[in-house]
Amino acid sequence: MSNQKYSGPLLIKGKLVDAERMKAQSCYLRGSISEDLNNNLSGGFSGDNFFLIRFHGMYQQDDRDLRAERAEQKLDAKHAMMLRCRLPGGIITTGQWLAIDKFATENTLYGSIRLTNRQTFQFHGILKKNLKLTHKILNSVGLDSLGTANDVNRNVLCSSNPMESILHQEVYETAKKISEHLLPRTKAYAEIWLDKQQATTISDSEPILGKTYLPRKFKTTFVIPPHNEVDLHANDMNFIAITENGILTGFNLLVGGGLSIDHNDKTTYPRTATEFGYLSKNNILKIAEAVISVQRDWGNRTNRKNAKTKYTLERVTPHVFKAEVENRSGVTFEPIRHYHFITRGDRFGWVHGIDDKWNLTLFIENGRLLDYPNRPLKTGIAEIAKIHKGVFRLTANQNLIVSGVTQSEKEKIETMARLYGLMGNTSHQRHHSMACVSFPTCPLAMAEAERILPEFVTHIEKIMKKYGMEDEYIVLRITGCPNGCARALLAEIGLIGRSPGRYNMYLGGNRIGTRIPRIYQKNISIEDALKILDKLIYQWSNLREENEGFGDFAIRNSLIKPVLDPARDFWQ
Repeated sequence: MSNQKYSGPLLIKGKLVDAERMKAQSCYLRGSISEDLNNNLSGGFSGDNFFLIRFHGMYQQDDRDLRAERAEQKLDAKHAMMLRCRLPGGIITTGQWLAIDKFATENTLYGSIRLTNRQTFQFHGILKKNLKLTHKILNSVGLDSLGTANDVNRNVLCSSNPMESILHQEVYETAKKISEHLLPRTKAYAEIWLDKQQATTISDSEPILGKTYLPRKFKTTFVIPPHNEVDLHANDMNFIAITENGILTGFNLLVGGGLSIDHNDKTTYPRTATEFGYLSKNNILKIAEAVISVQRDWGNRTNRKNAKTKYTLERVTPHVFKAEVENRSGVTFEPIRHYHFITRGDRFGWVHGIDDKWNLTLFIENGRLLDYPNRPLKTGIAEIAKIHKGVFRLTANQNLIVSGVTQSEKEKIETMARLYGLMGNTSHQRHHSMACVSFPTCPLAMAEAERILPEFVTHIEKIMKKYGMEDEYIVLRITGCPNGCARALLAEIGLIGRSPGRYNMYLGGNRIGTRIPRIYQKNISIEDALKILDKLIYQWSNLREENEGFGDFAIRNSLIKPVLDPARDFWQ
């Protein structure tokens, strides 16, 4: 950007996208959802309601494996809903878990629970007639799905970090407070889904989000160094915990990260977050509200592809955005305090916490909890929930931590985890591989992701073993489209779907998740990808420096040029 100066509200002139009309006319997210729920002629929602239900935490989907067949039979698509719970910091009690497990078994088409990299869980395959029941069951155990999708601050992530129990608890409580503070204030959720009586005169207001909410989705994280397990650079607003002598004093704020792109639009690009400065923990609500309000007022409402915070920062410059945050909050940032990261994955197996309790991190491939042949994973977690006296923590890498285990129950829980296939000999490579849901339920999917990841990783494991690298790993991500859900554009190797069976391959991210990779090959098959990676992993095994990760090796050996300024050179 140039040094152009701005003053006043930085609005983009032009015709507003239709989403802005829908929000403005929705009567604070009510629309005609209640009437649509009573329409038994269709399994889906019509008109604006298709868009508005997302604010309530749901997406309308259909089984794409059956779509062509049903169209040929002149039948409507087989509609069902995906519902995502709000679970700041990923902490869920065992009682809550047993309630959602029972619901998934009895009331969804697939019977599974999907742990997401937004540190929460999703139900897939809820029929429209069961939606109210879903929300009422969640409400009965103190949960909801408000604000987990669409143009609001979504589920707030927080480091799982079981070793730092006391510090984690304070940071978690702050994350939870931010989640509550930035929620939509509309009463629509309670009226529609929980049958709360609607007032004669609608008196809702949205003092933080505004009547038309944010221009686009907004994501917030809290992270405790040195572990970047939340992939902070994929998010709009990030608070890095800073301590002195083990005591939390405040946070470094980083703003403007985001990974979604469009294959055919070079005005879209990924971006790592910009350092704004350090703030006392006492000022965090003021700063969070100010960041949200600046993006609310200055974000692009004429083009949803360029509506996220990262584009606002590039347009007005980080300096101008930061100054406006200071102006609105009345808080002046101090210089960034020192921090560093050494890992970003989860630490599997048993970890002893400073509270003298144990934490067992279980690897859940793809986050999909289902009873597979000889591996009844979903039942296993439910059985552990029945005896565990602590809580579960869902991680931002689709895994589950049995947290706060006493010494007396440790052996019994491990025995159960092994019995149900939840513990075993899993490679480092599999631990560091991740995919989005993609087919058959995601409407944006262009290629397979979750369903091909296990076999793809098996092939990579064989290649690694062939070259004596079986104890190493590469951060590997596969997504079915470029929307960013599995964070492929922070991976050392990222495969992003273009069309059925075809992917773009990106190389050059790093292990700690602070560097954007660059495209290496376009429109290749999975078979092509494996041939390419066989050659590259061979080179890595022979030419790497001591402890050098694959992404760093790819940059140092000029396999790929580093992305220095994504807004300008990502597509070059």
